[in-house]
Amino acid sequence: MERALLVAVDFTGQRRRLPSTAALAREAALLDAESDAHASAAVTFSDVTERLAEFRELVTSAGAEVEAEVIQRRPKADPATLIGSGKVEELAGLAASAQADVILFDHDLSPTQLRNLEEALPCRVLDRTQLILDIFARHARTREGQLQVELAQLEYMLPRLTGRGKAMSQLGGGIGTRGPGETQLETDRRRIQRRLIQLRQEIENVRRIRAQQRQRRESVPVPTVALVGYTNAGKSTLFNQITQAGVLESSRMFATLDPKLKAMQLPSRRKILLSDTVGFIRDLPHTLVTSFRATLEEVQKAEVLLHVQDCSSPAQDEHRAEVEKVLEELGVLSKPRIEVLNKIDLLPAEELESLKGRGAVLVSAKTGAGIQALLERVDEFLVADPIVEQRFEVPQSQGDVLAALGAGALIRKREFVANKVAMTVTGPASLLGRYRQYRVFGAEENQETG
Repeated sequence: MERALLVAVDFTGQRRRLPSTAALAREAALLDAESDAHASAAVTFSDVTERLAEFRELVTSAGAEVEAEVIQRRPKADPATLIGSGKVEELAGLAASAQADVILFDHDLSPTQLRNLEEALPCRVLDRTQLILDIFARHARTREGQLQVELAQLEYMLPRLTGRGKAMSQLGGGIGTRGPGETQLETDRRRIQRRLIQLRQEIENVRRIRAQQRQRRESVPVPTVALVGYTNAGKSTLFNQITQAGVLESSRMFATLDPKLKAMQLPSRRKILLSDTVGFIRDLPHTLVTSFRATLEEVQKAEVLLHVQDCSSPAQDEHRAEVEKVLEELGVLSKPRIEVLNKIDLLPAEELESLKGRGAVLVSAKTGAGIQALLERVDEFLVADPIVEQRFEVPQSQGDVLAALGAGALIRKREFVANKVAMTVTGPASLLGRYRQYRVFGAEENQETG
């Protein structure tokens, strides 16, 4: 296990407060006790410590052991090293004493900053995006997931290739620019460009196959409902609780990378496909959103989104805003969306009571509480293949028809008349339409059809 030194940076010149209710409550309490300046500083400290706690979870998910943590406050970023030369010297000493194998920054580093830090520090330096890409590479199991991770890694790596001295020489037209020809740096760039083209073609093939599969599914009116949410909000646990699919559940971030689809039946007997998707996170690297577009197409094609949130997290409101930012980037923010507040088993009774007026569905994926109410809400939101109520008279000899109606719809009323079964049935319009020859119209319906 690698020994890691974490660095979080708080730029006080562009201070940003947490919009969560917990943060606002803390700020109000501090304003009563201290001056506005002290309160603002305390809220900012809370913000950066919560971000550092999330970063610590990322590092643990990557399989490293945290040896020390450093918080650096600056008015703005240092263009050469992000944190300033004095802090770099301090980090070098701390890394040497802690025998750190890697220094991880909770911030994206420019190619120049990364090069300067690697020269000044005694061990490897990684930024936030590199860490997330490494976690994705660890958790990718399918060929599709591995292709998408490799594409994101190479797109991130390309502008950060470096070379020095004679290795940088090129054929040129001025003094000091006439070198032996193509450099190793240029060779690496050309090789990466070729691999990027190949990866994009392979991922395009994946998208085409997925589109064909989706087209076949859409020929039968089975709507898709997608689970979306912040990483570690409990989506996979909720997916298992609803479908009994047995997919991997883990408290580690980004345990789910490859989309999972499972057919299931709602209380109305309507069939849907439930999709479990990759979790989102604050400052999700743009290369990942682009690379995982083939996977996230399940979100784009879904009829209803279930936005799963960890209601026990103090940063719940910030997490919701980050997820909505990614949904907007995917162009699905206007889709019907049900807010699902998960992990209610971790809340005290008074906090749980305060959530009931928000219009969200309260569930515990761990205990199963609220699952029935959630499925009923999904039934209400679906507009494709609507639920209708109709009357039928089916000969008792048509056992296959009776079995199909009993399995796919709710029998509200049933009577045996001579050799027929008269029944009032509630179910999907597509199912009931298959047996329209047995339908009995009421007086009002007969007037309309006449």
